[in-house]
Amino acid sequence: MEIAIKLSQFLLSLSILIILHELGHFIPAKLFKTRVEKFYLFFDIKYSLLKKKIGETEYGIGWLPLGGYVKISGMIDESMDTEQLAQEPQPWEFRSKPAWQRLIIMLGGVTVNFILAFIIYIGMTFFYGEKYIENANIKDGVWVHNTELEKAGIKTGDKLVAIDGKPIEKFEPSVNMDVLMAKTVIVNRNGQETTVNLPNNFIGKFIDQDKKSLISLRMPFVVGGFADNSPNKEQLKPKDIFVSVNGQALRYFDQSKAIFAAHKGKQVAAVVLRDGKETPVTLSVNQEGKLGIGPAEVTEANLEKLGYYKFNTETFGFFESIPIGIEKGFTQLENYWKQLKLIFNPSTGAYKGVGGFHAIYNVFPDSWSWEVFWSITALLSIMLGVMNLLPIPALDGGHVMFLLYEMISGKKPSDKFMEKAQLVGFVLLISLLLFANGNDIYKAIVGK
Repeated sequence: MEIAIKLSQFLLSLSILIILHELGHFIPAKLFKTRVEKFYLFFDIKYSLLKKKIGETEYGIGWLPLGGYVKISGMIDESMDTEQLAQEPQPWEFRSKPAWQRLIIMLGGVTVNFILAFIIYIGMTFFYGEKYIENANIKDGVWVHNTELEKAGIKTGDKLVAIDGKPIEKFEPSVNMDVLMAKTVIVNRNGQETTVNLPNNFIGKFIDQDKKSLISLRMPFVVGGFADNSPNKEQLKPKDIFVSVNGQALRYFDQSKAIFAAHKGKQVAAVVLRDGKETPVTLSVNQEGKLGIGPAEVTEANLEKLGYYKFNTETFGFFESIPIGIEKGFTQLENYWKQLKLIFNPSTGAYKGVGGFHAIYNVFPDSWSWEVFWSITALLSIMLGVMNLLPIPALDGGHVMFLLYEMISGKKPSDKFMEKAQLVGFVLLISLLLFANGNDIYKAIVGK
């Protein structure tokens, strides 16, 4: 069932992005009276799942969910159909249209991607508002999950003050990405501020450790499940919350490892909160310093009830949501562009994190949440827009590059040149596709 939910979200998001991207090319092409021969969701190599011809256009769904396309008459594209180009240009063909019209047709797809992302962020701001914790209210600092971050100088219990000189006012999930791409982080440790300089290859080291996050909120130790051989099944109950061990306060789960390690192979007195009352228990710690129990997830409501954090939700009217949503869109666009530059800089090691369709599939959760779904779809829309703008022949950006050259110089590249450029671009794209999906396979093999 979980696989079905993830797959459904993946295919739905991909379908929305592909259809709207291709509509961005299709609509201006039709407005400029350019013939569109095919409009396909997914690729129809050899055969299609569904197809129907309406007017001069064949609409269909292919069997290979790696993208989609519109085939425009008189355009050198990934189909490499040169037979049509050998004939005299016809009025309805792409190559017969003025350069400015061809430029609009080519920019239509990425324009729709960016507009879609902004619309989603506006809608999410209006429907869900903004959820955050005031950074000043995180009294006991953050929980650091990554040893490379610890080596760099950020420890569990540190309070984040600023990232790359920008003060942190609200603690949000995006703080992980901000830290990951940062050069400097200012932390407050025991009342003193310290500037931590992150190494240039920090991203690569983070990817090697395959952690889901760098930092998070510190959580109480709430009893979840028990191992089969756990000696503490009789003493503890699910939802018990640790208060202290051997008289030492145990407020956060991250403190438990060191505390129980100090009592290996011994019995230890502890106090847990059960049904709102403090209850004494005697626990057995094994030779590895463990109790044979797993922690339970704690909801935001329970964290508030227990007095750990206060979560804020700021709501906005529709017109208030517009500038906020647009700002979120530009922030994500800026962040993704930064990530892309890091990927193309081998010294950062960021290229190790490049993933293919399996990586995108894994981004989606195994339970359905419209808020999460639309957030991921908006980010993927920005990624699709930026990637398509890269000046690589066979991508929209490659066509735009040659069209701008034509408009500036007044010289149109020959069809022969465009065929060769398209072939080079196609080889580059296949190489990138193989690298990205090869990364997925490698991580699956080594268990990351």
